Amino acid sequence: MAREFTLIETLRARMPAIGDDCAVVDGGRVLLCADAAVAGVHADLSLVGLDDFGWKAMAACVSDVAAMGGRPSYALVTVSGPLGDVDVNVLYDGLLGAAAWAGCEVVGGDLTAAPALVVSVAVVGALDDGGPPAVLRSGARAGDTLFVTGPLGASAAGLALLKAGRAGEDPDLASAHRRPRPRLAEGRAARWAGATAMIDVSDGLALDVRHLAAASGVGVALERVPVAVGVARVADDPEALALGGGEDYELLFATRDTAAMEAAFVEARLTAPLRVGRCTADPSERRLRDGPLPELGWEHTW
Repeated sequence: MAREFTLIETLRARMPAIGDDCAVVDGGRVLLCADAAVAGVHADLSLVGLDDFGWKAMAACVSDVAAMGGRPSYALVTVSGPLGDVDVNVLYDGLLGAAAWAGCEVVGGDLTAAPALVVSVAVVGALDDGGPPAVLRSGARAGDTLFVTGPLGASAAGLALLKAGRAGEDPDLASAHRRPRPRLAEGRAARWAGATAMIDVSDGLALDVRHLAAASGVGVALERVPVAVGVARVADDPEALALGGGEDYELLFATRDTAAMEAAFVEARLTAPLRVGRCTADPSERRLRDGPLPELGWEHTW
């Protein structure tokens, strides 16, 4: 069985520049990223609409730009699938809706026949505000404080409700799964306020904090796991869902100056970020309170 992150490490040996949420090119001011969404893997089309699937495909890529502190500019979209059985206009309702929400213009792409529905999105972003450089995963240092931009577990809880046919019990949770909102303004605020490392929480906090720690060569000690409202009504173990559910698309970032960071969010009229822990000097440390950080999160296998 092949594992996603093992394969990525193999490819990184051949392409050392890869590793962050986006590639940073053209003197450090242009961001490039790409994502693919596969029906039946990234979304269950018996539970969500084609428009929701399109929205999620765009949002996932835009979130990578948010994680660098940038602003999305343009997108290319390739749709592959049994196109005679797919209402492409409905799919594009979601794609274009998410792009418009993010201020990102879809300028081209491709349509091609294939056995399964796959939506591939490539986004060009920019650091067009003259501010600090893009925030990488690799800049955190021992003593930095770790924040997330919001509570976690809502998307996974929403999926559980959809599977149970109970989405009407908590429309906000269902919407968190169907139509995630990347934290673009929060990413820019964190970059301007001196975030040292940043990543979006797409695979689950327990796994994404490991990615950030490994890239930065630090340990992590999580002290709290903020759980989204309503998750406790859905999950037997709400904290585990928040740690490993994934697809929240909140941002996890490190900073040395917590006061400046919190003040920057206030000044930008954004919800205050939530402290979840700190980076430590032992690069092997992966701790949650007084015990080991659980091995939770999403990883593709083949």
